[in-house]
Amino acid sequence: MSIQSKHFLNDPETLVVDSLQGLCAVNPQLALDTENKVVYVANPDRSKVALICGGGSGHEPSHAGFVGDGVLTAAVCGSIFASPNPAQVRRGIDLVGNDNGTVIIVKNYTGDILNFGLAREQYSAAHPDKADRVKFVIVGDDVAVGRTQGKIVGRRGLAGTCVVYKIAGALAKRGASLDEVYSTAQWVASRVGTIGVGLEHCHVPGTAASESHLGPAEIEIGMGIHNEPGHRRLSPIPPLRDLLPQLVEFLTVTNDPERSFLPFKNDGSDRVVLLVNNLGGTSELELASIAGEARRALEKKGVKVERLISGTFMTSLNMPGFSITTLLLPNGADAGAPDSSLLLSLLDEPANVPGWKWSSFAPPPADDQITSGTQKIVSVLSEENIVVLRAEDRKAFNAAVERACKAIADAEPEITRMDNIAGDGDCGLTLKGGAAAVLKGLQEGQISGDNVTKSVIVVAKIAEEQMGGTSGALYSIFFSALAQGLQANHGGAQTLSPTLWSAALSSALTKLYTYTRARPPSRTLVDPLAAFIETLASTKGADFAGASKAAGDAALNTRDLEAKAGRSAYVEGNRLKEERVPDPGAWGVKVILENLLG
Repeated sequence: MSIQSKHFLNDPETLVVDSLQGLCAVNPQLALDTENKVVYVANPDRSKVALICGGGSGHEPSHAGFVGDGVLTAAVCGSIFASPNPAQVRRGIDLVGNDNGTVIIVKNYTGDILNFGLAREQYSAAHPDKADRVKFVIVGDDVAVGRTQGKIVGRRGLAGTCVVYKIAGALAKRGASLDEVYSTAQWVASRVGTIGVGLEHCHVPGTAASESHLGPAEIEIGMGIHNEPGHRRLSPIPPLRDLLPQLVEFLTVTNDPERSFLPFKNDGSDRVVLLVNNLGGTSELELASIAGEARRALEKKGVKVERLISGTFMTSLNMPGFSITTLLLPNGADAGAPDSSLLLSLLDEPANVPGWKWSSFAPPPADDQITSGTQKIVSVLSEENIVVLRAEDRKAFNAAVERACKAIADAEPEITRMDNIAGDGDCGLTLKGGAAAVLKGLQEGQISGDNVTKSVIVVAKIAEEQMGGTSGALYSIFFSALAQGLQANHGGAQTLSPTLWSAALSSALTKLYTYTRARPPSRTLVDPLAAFIETLASTKGADFAGASKAAGDAALNTRDLEAKAGRSAYVEGNRLKEERVPDPGAWGVKVILENLLG
């Protein structure tokens, strides 16, 4: 499996500077020393303690995205995954110079410690009167690296670093002394833990494309933010409800001599701040689900989540993965610890920087407070008013519905393949989901040849609720109209005849046309649907097989049609001609109709 290796850039060599210039355009309070790749507050309050962070690029928004009022005063940026050199760091220290001192915060990586540390020593040697005014904080919050391995390489610095400089930056903004800012940053750094998980490695712009070392159904726990290997792999990929408790165990464990880094009591008294971080390639849709499961997993362990903050804080370029960080708050008995209310207020304090995400300033609500009670919705058409119409052969009707549902499920991969070319890739799963719900309704007796009118209404409701999107709306409108047509044309009959079916279908198509501009030939599901209904009408319902063949031919012919409606209308025309792929919605109608016949 290859790693996604395409990027938007001018040139890999200029990417970092181009990005920093763009950041300064977004945030006018910033300035850029281009030569040294230092982003800094253009007009800092020099009566306040300054904060500097930095390291290799590729972890955006860390660290330059946190420069601004309320967090960092400057960030010193290296090339991608490479620490800046001491000269760059010294320039950063000079740019934020003030009378109250500077705190340098770095992640626990050898290059960052050596280069930032050397710059600090060189600065102190050149300014002996300020030697004690530059403090150094190292953040090593990775709990995947055990103590034995950590003695050699140390625990890596991860997203917990962002929590450290958010709290320290807010404290500096309030006018705290250098010692207060430094000691608080040190304490927070000692109480943060982070564990990450990745689906695959990231790709570094300018390097050759490569293959992932992870299989398509494999994830890696503890993967580093520079493509370092993790602690262990899992296959198949577990659901979040199973994965997050495993990650939480890394953070809260107390009886593991290798990984008991944070002094959790696990007696119901622990309180934390939870930070959920996107490693670069995880969708917001997934990230919100991860945040909910992470909070749930902690609270099942008896850990109270005082704040839940979710977003993109420290990435590994485009890595598809995430990390969770906990800041274990003081419990009142911790000697020399800052007050937990102070720490929470510093986290809550607004920051005028693009990198820090929105925070609720309150604990997350429990699940039962989030989910509102569902109310029974009374149907517009009550069942006692429905005209009961039975199928001529009830068992054959039920068998036909079952065949069609199973055929759609079997056809899903092919329909999805078509839709990946001609649409947005969801048509197969949408139809499969609807078919599964119809099959369930059949098995539960909600859909039956004993009451076809009611069955059609149930199918319309399923299309509305289970399918969604454009397809769901079209199917729901059509089947709702079909139910109307059956009742309007029954003429006192109690059993459905082919003629009645044909008349009802024709009226349903007419009503469908009220809500869509698609008319054959349009390269949409309307093409086979209209072909079926019109052919059936020409024989007054007698030739179902001929109508089904006409629908199949119309669906196949969509491969050579120009799209006049639907999702395919947005696809570049030449590609559709080259691929000659039928419309996926039309193909779904073909599958249904052919299998209703048997």
